[in-house]
Amino acid sequence: MITTPIIMDLSVIQIGNSKGIRLSKTLLERYNIRDTVELVLEKGYIIIKPKASPRKGWEKAFKKMHDSGDDKALMSDVFEDENLEEWI
Repeated sequence: MITTPIIMDLSVIQIGNSKGIRLSKTLLERYNIRDTVELVLEKGYIIIKPKASPRKGWEKAFKKMHDSGDDKALMSDVFEDENLEEWI
């Protein structure tokens, strides 16, 4: 899939003793940018990517599963045809 890059001009603004850019609400929502981004410096370009947190919220979800009794094993730890003697 080939897409045409979107090019836009952004102003560099003063933020305390530093400088930064301001991203519109539309861009933040479209690219799912929340609190943290990854900054990639590559071949003369600065790439800003949303920070992936694939396991975010797992702890709360696991606690909810435990509290509702839904955290049971889906399969046995020992298979019926397993020969445990070979491990001794």
